[in-house]
Amino acid sequence: MPSTSEPKIITGNANPELSAAIARRMSIHRGSRVELVKTRVERFNDGEVFVEVFENVRGEDMFILQSTSNPANDNLMELLVMADALRRSSAQRITAVIPYFGYARQDRRTKARTPITAKLVANMLVGAGIERVLTMDLHAAQIQGFFDIPVDNLYASPVFALDVAHQFKGRMDELMVVSPDVGGVARARELAKRINAPLSIVDKRREKPGEVAEMTVIGDVTDKVCIIVDDICDTAGTLCKAAETLMESGAKEVHSYITHGVLSDPACERISKSVMKSLVITDSIAATDEVRATKDIRIVPTAPIFAQAILNIWSGQSVSSLFETETLKPIYEGMYSA
Repeated sequence: MPSTSEPKIITGNANPELSAAIARRMSIHRGSRVELVKTRVERFNDGEVFVEVFENVRGEDMFILQSTSNPANDNLMELLVMADALRRSSAQRITAVIPYFGYARQDRRTKARTPITAKLVANMLVGAGIERVLTMDLHAAQIQGFFDIPVDNLYASPVFALDVAHQFKGRMDELMVVSPDVGGVARARELAKRINAPLSIVDKRREKPGEVAEMTVIGDVTDKVCIIVDDICDTAGTLCKAAETLMESGAKEVHSYITHGVLSDPACERISKSVMKSLVITDSIAATDEVRATKDIRIVPTAPIFAQAILNIWSGQSVSSLFETETLKPIYEGMYSA
């Protein structure tokens, strides 16, 4: 049993809406109100981060909610400073809840004299006093091994499976799950198994970073409703090109399910003009006004799964139970009812 009466959560400025939604979901699950710890997270005039915690956290089980999304350096620094403030305030345990783990794409040396920044970030988090990390859909699973502390990596695929079953009810036999590159096959296969759909791959070849030279579809997508699955959508160039290639190969429709909608310029414009009928993302990254205004983009919530994961960690229960679609159905009650 936990030694504290309740889990306490603190949020930075990266995604306060998600933090508030997680607190509300935790309140529903526990039957008692869970409030965000009152803090001040500000910048000095020169850009330095300053954090002040207004509540006693001595001996408490603390959860810091902060995605390290754009501006990645500012949000990462906020996370580190908050962790240091809690450690110096004698918190019993500090867990970093990082829905979107920035710098995850720098997980290996791709050429000589380049860094492995994901490992550097892991070292910084541990050095700041963080004792556990909770995240979602790490770009590379091996990043968990960069830490010498427990890392719980949640998956969006069970939530996406619920959404697909609801959105494509009566058309499930038409679906084809597509990986936009060979490296994402395992992620696409996971969703394909959950919805009992076949799998196809778009093989891409790059001449230089950010530029796709050629795409080839592996598998027959003729008259299929294709669902592209990936973890990150940044400028949407590869995604839109993959959708075009699928349509040229005979697909009936193309939809996309992406966990982290980075959506840097000119992503929204490209998506609006794309042959894709819809793009589904999670709220792991706070949506900009432009993203919200783009009619082809739909956002599914992660607050229910993160709230339950936090409660499971606090109470010493299994987090891996949340990997199953059946487990998530009651957590997402009402959202995907028949």
